Amino acid sequence: MQGSDKAEVSPAAAPDFDWSQVSETVRMLNFTVAQVPMAMHEGEDSAAALPRSFTGMAVEVEGIAEMASGEQAKERPDGPGSSVPGHCASVQRGIGQSIVATQCHVGHSQRLDHVRFALESLAGLVADKARLYSPDARDMLQQGVRSRYSMLEAPGMFEALLNGATTEKAQDIVRKPVHEGDIDDIELC
Repeated sequence: MQGSDKAEVSPAAAPDFDWSQVSETVRMLNFTVAQVPMAMHEGEDSAAALPRSFTGMAVEVEGIAEMASGEQAKERPDGPGSSVPGHCASVQRGIGQSIVATQCHVGHSQRLDHVRFALESLAGLVADKARLYSPDARDMLQQGVRSRYSMLEAPGMFEALLNGATTEKAQDIVRKPVHEGDIDDIELC
């Protein structure tokens, strides 16, 4: 579903003769559709990072155990990573990466929960003939979706889509600050 690139749209908050419940529905669905690929990407990255991170930590802990018991192989060269402190630092990095991956998974779950909430709310509105054609009901729906934002990029994406941007343009609004380093990596993973 793609919204138009129309510069001026009539939102539910300020309806005029051009206001349409159909265009409002499409904009809400576009917001939801834009969230899904981002959630899928975040979930794949965080899920792939956890096993690698924990496997690496297990190897490092094994090395620490060998050193502590005095059974480390002689052919292993001495260097910054071959000492007990070096292995400990490596395990600490792995733990930090695991924490970030876990936070990404939590963010992924939140985003999918927001998608569920938005779809349920929209379905409830469309199913209610008393509210279906009401600009006030649409505005309340949008405010309800807005109130659930917990990720920094969602408000910009939501507003862009409500103003008629395509899903690609709305996603670019999110991607640009991430690529420029303006948004914390833990927030967006």
